[in-house]
Amino acid sequence: MQKSGAWLARYALEQLGIRYTFGIPGVQNTELYDELNNSESITPILVSHEGGGAFMADAMSRLSDSVGALVVVPGAGLTHAASGIGEAFLDGIPMLVICGGVRTDLPFRFQLHQMDLHQFMRGLTKATYHITRHEDIVPILFEAYRTATGGEPGPVFIELPVNLQLQTTTIGELPAWAPPAPPAQPEAALLSRAVSLLRGARRPGIFVGWGARQVSAEVAALADYLQAPVATTLQGFAAFPASHPLHAGFGFGPAAVPAAREAFAECDALLAIGTRFAEIATGSFGVTVPDKLIHIDINPDTIGANYPAMVGIACDARVAVPALLSALRQAGPALPRNDRLLLQIARDKQGYREEWRRHASGGRVNPVHFFDALRTVAPDDALTVVDDGNHTYLVAELFPVLAAESGIVPTDFNAMGYSIPAAIGAKLAWPGRAVNCIVGDGCFRMTCMEIVTAVSHGLGVVYYVFNDGELSQIAQAQQLPYNRKPCTVLTPVDIGAIAQGVGADYRKLTATSDLQATMRDAQELAAKGRPVIVEVEIDYSKKTAFTQGILKTNFQRFPMPQKLRMLGRAALRRVTG
Repeated sequence: MQKSGAWLARYALEQLGIRYTFGIPGVQNTELYDELNNSESITPILVSHEGGGAFMADAMSRLSDSVGALVVVPGAGLTHAASGIGEAFLDGIPMLVICGGVRTDLPFRFQLHQMDLHQFMRGLTKATYHITRHEDIVPILFEAYRTATGGEPGPVFIELPVNLQLQTTTIGELPAWAPPAPPAQPEAALLSRAVSLLRGARRPGIFVGWGARQVSAEVAALADYLQAPVATTLQGFAAFPASHPLHAGFGFGPAAVPAAREAFAECDALLAIGTRFAEIATGSFGVTVPDKLIHIDINPDTIGANYPAMVGIACDARVAVPALLSALRQAGPALPRNDRLLLQIARDKQGYREEWRRHASGGRVNPVHFFDALRTVAPDDALTVVDDGNHTYLVAELFPVLAAESGIVPTDFNAMGYSIPAAIGAKLAWPGRAVNCIVGDGCFRMTCMEIVTAVSHGLGVVYYVFNDGELSQIAQAQQLPYNRKPCTVLTPVDIGAIAQGVGADYRKLTATSDLQATMRDAQELAAKGRPVIVEVEIDYSKKTAFTQGILKTNFQRFPMPQKLRMLGRAALRRVTG
């Protein structure tokens, strides 16, 4: 049969279960877009900016069983998308980046958008592929998908030249997609050693990251069995429900919330699941990890990379955690209920919220009041999409996530502007669930035009814009040593006018607003397919536990001359202004 390269690419994507593609048509991919437009199972989504499209694809992969796919042109289309591709790469998120390529059947150089795409993409992807023959299109897309989803997931790059898309050739019987084999089981000897360490511990603890998000129930059973507190990484803030009495919070070192600091203070054996012990997760590497570390992660390179593991299990948590739970149960009965620990966690959590409630917010919205209201109004399974900034750590510390896999946040790449387009990807992944986006005013400026995409597709997302007029996470870090905030104070913008311009509804929250009433109104509008921008006059004057902790941790690392220089400069500027 005679088939074009664009048709073959569409066939492969349909076989792989791709539900949406994101991007902008251009000279090198119009043929592919025409084929996608004919598909009964794939919907191509036009975005405002390819970077926004990459964040949408990222969220699709994080929250559904369909891998997010980009369809972009080379040159600026690909470079615009690079931030979203990089976020997926460092966060371990699968993504198919399908890029039109310049013609390979012409002898001419300096074609439109021509550049070495693969050199550019090698540092941002697990693998790159350059298709040069029609008969390779389907097999290479299948291989790329296996690479993107196998082991530690990540994005892959595929260049599909425009001449292959346009031209037809005779194709024989096409292969059908065969799902990969289930992940391998962990070694029995390693499980036995882990069981021995955990059962012999006096104060075991559990630290879960993104890799544990699909075994939340099994982690809860482990925690109950061991009577161990559970702390999460930032990326894994929705990997374990905050409603569980052993949930201690985000982090467990000096930059953690009080409940987690206290619960892990005497931890003598740590079970870490699906975490790399990266900088944010460890509060700038300020945590003290016990010698008895059992580290489970799908990527063997992460085990022992920052903290030596006494038992390292390089395995998918989806099989390793149930196997460990079974081995523990076979080894003996569960530990008795630790009422002292449970009471301590509950008391410390309540005490931290009361500390925030006592804070004078200077006529602005106290963050704890905002999150108390949102938790009351939002359904338990509502999806929470968070951006990068001070609001990120407020969410991690003050907003109880009740359902596993119901929150996403950019972490190791930390791309500002992530959440507005990612919330669109979240709503496409789960159209029947409420989606709330928490975004700072600085991040909002970067990608707010992507709300046009939500409006055009009738996607009811509520965007809560924390407006304080600064890039607050950095401004707070500047204030103490410099007594000034260079390039972090923002020129005011009219957020209501932006809402009107993009076609979204608009509401505003002030210190005197009925927070719950306004939030319910926004949720009702969103349920009718209306995106809503809610401007929040937020108070950022109180620092999070994370910010205080990392400032202290990093300052303590400085050599004495550097400490004296910084303290002297800070003191002088307090006097002179």
